[in-house]
Amino acid sequence: MNRVAIVTGAARGVGAAVVRQLADQGWRVVALDVCADLPGVAYPLGTRDELRRLADEHPESVREVVADVRDAAALTEAVQVAEAEFGGLDAAVAAAAVMAGGSPLWETTDIELDLLFDIDVRGVSNLARAAVPAMLRRPEPRAGRFVALASAAAHRGLYHLAGYNAAKHAVVGLIRGLATDLRGTGINATAVSPGSTRTDMLTATATYYDLDDVEQFAGHQVVERLLEPEEVAAAVCWLCDERASAITGTVVHADGGFTT
Repeated sequence: MNRVAIVTGAARGVGAAVVRQLADQGWRVVALDVCADLPGVAYPLGTRDELRRLADEHPESVREVVADVRDAAALTEAVQVAEAEFGGLDAAVAAAAVMAGGSPLWETTDIELDLLFDIDVRGVSNLARAAVPAMLRRPEPRAGRFVALASAAAHRGLYHLAGYNAAKHAVVGLIRGLATDLRGTGINATAVSPGSTRTDMLTATATYYDLDDVEQFAGHQVVERLLEPEEVAAAVCWLCDERASAITGTVVHADGGFTT
């Protein structure tokens, strides 16, 4: 039986890489993205065309859904798509997130903080509240997986990104609490904390520091290069696998040694 996943933030970056790798491994996937720019986010987000092209790469196994992770009802409907189209749900990957900042905390606006916590934190919670009941509907013994993208910012303070630091710390806290709530169910909850990864979000971050080239971030990592989205996605997909049964309530640091 093919396993089934839902992935948020799927139009590009790590989310898109997760969708591709899961589909290549035989999964059925609901790929979800807001596909719109948002007020207060200073860089363009993924588009409908990007999400459609991703789904078209795997027409038999990927279904595209345009939805905002801040909308709990929309996420419930997306989970229903997984159950109706593919027969159930085995994994949920919370990859949707935004970056906002560039100022010290005392100058950070309410709009920036609301975006960070509503999308990066509440979006994870909304996905869990929609997806976990569906995973619990799978018969025992289960091998359900909930994986959230945190960040190296969850483990180390970053200059002028205190709000983002706080939001990603909250993601780790949610995962630890969720894993405890799921004890004995056969469903694991884990976070993945990437380091500097070649994405549009990293490009936006470079502007906060007046950097001309994102490659300047590479020096913060032991591998002395930027990570590619596919490398982070590989960690996420491994955690979704049934064989990752011993990993729950913790963080996998796919950060190139950023937090060493």
